Amino acid sequence: MSSRELILGRVRRALADVPADDTPYEDAVTRTYLREHGERDVAQTVDLLAENLADYRAIVHRCDEDELPALLARLLAEREASTVLVPPGLDTAWLAESDVTRVADRAESGPRELDAVDSVVTACAVAVAETGTIVLDAGPDQGRRRITLVPDHHVCVVRVPGQVVSSVPQALDRLDPRRPLTWISGPSATSDIELDRVEGVHGPRTLEVILVG
Repeated sequence: MSSRELILGRVRRALADVPADDTPYEDAVTRTYLREHGERDVAQTVDLLAENLADYRAIVHRCDEDELPALLARLLAEREASTVLVPPGLDTAWLAESDVTRVADRAESGPRELDAVDSVVTACAVAVAETGTIVLDAGPDQGRRRITLVPDHHVCVVRVPGQVVSSVPQALDRLDPRRPLTWISGPSATSDIELDRVEGVHGPRTLEVILVG
């Protein structure tokens, strides 16, 4: 018996005495909790996102759509990146002004190969203003989870205001729980028992977020 069969068997035994017509989960669990804190307009929500991202030590940039290619080219040049990992569905116009060598997101790429990449550029699924969180769902313009966890420099593009919400409950409404979700609040960071902060242990050491709109 596999571990999966063992777990499912335990679930079936635990539910053996539950009537077939019992209240469905989505109806049994009430969701009357507060869905956002305070009242903000679109501009204030985006400002709050930028503030909280910066508080988590992400580097925040703002630009219009037509300024994005030049900004991305500048950020990669300032990083002295010679290679950039690109998800298959990323808008090709975004990197049109950069001459950095592009690396494809390939299923066979291992940790060593990904670690050799200087930067990765992705879009996102949604951004949460109240928590300063970027969520990736492995969509075509975001790529597989590993490409944003191994390279040391991640540039994430957030479309404003369409991809920005105030709260986590609002973000959950937009996300498919069956997809591999990566929740990012600033660059990778951890602290030891003496509260010495170390960045880059389990993700990129540098996170740059571009708010486009």
